[in-house]
Amino acid sequence: LVQPVESGGGLVQPGGSLRLSCTAPGFTSNRCGMAWYRQAAGERREWVSDISSDGYTGYADSVKGRFTISQDKAKDTVYLQMNMLKPEDTAMYSCQTLWPCGSNWGQGTQVTVSS
Repeated sequence: LVQPVESGGGLVQPGGSLRLSCTAPGFTSNRCGMAWYRQAAGERREWVSDISSDGYTGYADSVKGRFTISQDKAKDTVYLQMNMLKPEDTAMYSCQTLWPCGSNWGQGTQVTVSS
């Protein structure tokens, strides 16, 4: 079981940056893909970004040009660099393993964008 664990959330002012990490032992050796999702209070969970083992990436329109997903295979870690943050980016951010590693979710990390 490739189980992801998120970190890096916190409180940041509008226009600021944060980098989230998703570490999953076995992520590299199993050639997993990984996705980031977020869920704001009272809202449905929405897809943010994903990356395949080969490095192909995808982004939701709402974050395109501001967020960057990347991976460090030596550390079994996927990052989500978030720049130009807006109050509407406030949410619990979670990562999910993708094919061929099944669908395993982390506990999430809270991001709050507020002045």
